[in-house]
Amino acid sequence: MSRAGEMVYIPDDSDFSSFREQCESLEGWHCHYNKAGITVWSQGQEESCTVQKIKTRISCKDVPAETLYDVLHDTGYRKKWDSHVIETYDIGRLTANADVGYYSWKCPSPLKNRDFVTLRSWLPLGDDYIILNYSVKHPKFPPRKDFVRAVSLQTGYLIKANGTGACVLYYLTQVDPRGSLPKWVVNRVSQFVAPKAMKKIYKAGLKYPEWKRRHDPGYKPWVYPEQSTLPSLSLAELSLQHADSLERIDETGLTEDHLSTSDHEA
Repeated sequence: MSRAGEMVYIPDDSDFSSFREQCESLEGWHCHYNKAGITVWSQGQEESCTVQKIKTRISCKDVPAETLYDVLHDTGYRKKWDSHVIETYDIGRLTANADVGYYSWKCPSPLKNRDFVTLRSWLPLGDDYIILNYSVKHPKFPPRKDFVRAVSLQTGYLIKANGTGACVLYYLTQVDPRGSLPKWVVNRVSQFVAPKAMKKIYKAGLKYPEWKRRHDPGYKPWVYPEQSTLPSLSLAELSLQHADSLERIDETGLTEDHLSTSDHEA
């Protein structure tokens, strides 16, 4: 998502508009999964399948768009619904609608776990919402020995209001996992991992209002930026995270037979 390939910048209206168009367009997308209100598409050459774009959509009855927007922002709630998260926290604030954060997650065994440092920006659009991120480097958060530092080239959510008290959620991601992954992993992402993740977000949206009533209900710095207690960051402290500067590992020899039981759960 970087302009001229080198500069760290905060996404503007044209970036949000372009992201929305990618979410809503069907041209050039190949459908892999379409069941029970969830659709998964991919875009990209098979030869470079580890960095292809993945897009998912789910219809969320009984979850207003603003509730799902809160769910996706609220790091305190994340561990309640995201079983893959190991650690997630905000590092610092750039503007009223942009920050930098850290996220690490469990990969299906026997793959190595991954982590990110990303610049995240968000934009309410009337009854709709967009959240975007891409990878950056922060000098105080270098790659760790116990994780493979992955690269988000572009990842985000489009939440569209769909009548009263309902919404449609799009999730679009293009990530370089910094490894040559087995084809079965790529297939599992489309057929199992992505649909399961969307179901979890939907269920999290259903349960969030009750949880939030018991956990600092008025605290929403993504809506009320004056509540933020994050330290201020400047763009000058950040640089782009180039994928080719990171370690690349070869996991193509790992077989699906070694998956732990929990990884098969759908």
